[in-house]
Amino acid sequence: MLRRFERALVACNRWLLILLLLAMACIVFANVVLRYTTGDSIVWAEEVARHLMIWGTFLGAGLVLRFGGHVAIDNLHHIAGERGARALRAFIVVALGVFFLAMAWFSVQYVWATRFQTTPATDIPFAWIYAAMPAGFLLLFVHLLFMARGYVLGGRYVESDEMDAESAASL
Repeated sequence: MLRRFERALVACNRWLLILLLLAMACIVFANVVLRYTTGDSIVWAEEVARHLMIWGTFLGAGLVLRFGGHVAIDNLHHIAGERGARALRAFIVVALGVFFLAMAWFSVQYVWATRFQTTPATDIPFAWIYAAMPAGFLLLFVHLLFMARGYVLGGRYVESDEMDAESAASL
């Protein structure tokens, strides 16, 4: 049951990112074409593309975490020995979990504080854009929970056909 939920979460997260990126690319492409063919541009295009990028960044951070795509310094893991490396990785997981939950909490307060401010071109409340922060940090926490055991015990990230964590780490 938990495995099915994890697979569904990852699939929904990926498809949502694909749709956000597709919408952003279409808006920017249409704006560029209109600007060069008619001399006019879509007034709201830049603003909406920026907001979609913000949402994509926060929603995609959890997937990047689970596959080991974030910047990491792992030299200390290699020299600490097996037990020391496990303890260090456990500390990192706990610290990240606390950080993600704290950021989710404070970002909810930030969203609440900006609920009456609106964007200039589309008149959308900023709270809708800033809601990407608590959503993203909660997703980061959930993805961390799913990958924590394998990471703490063996330093492994979640396997993926689309991303090779070892190759990404060597760049």
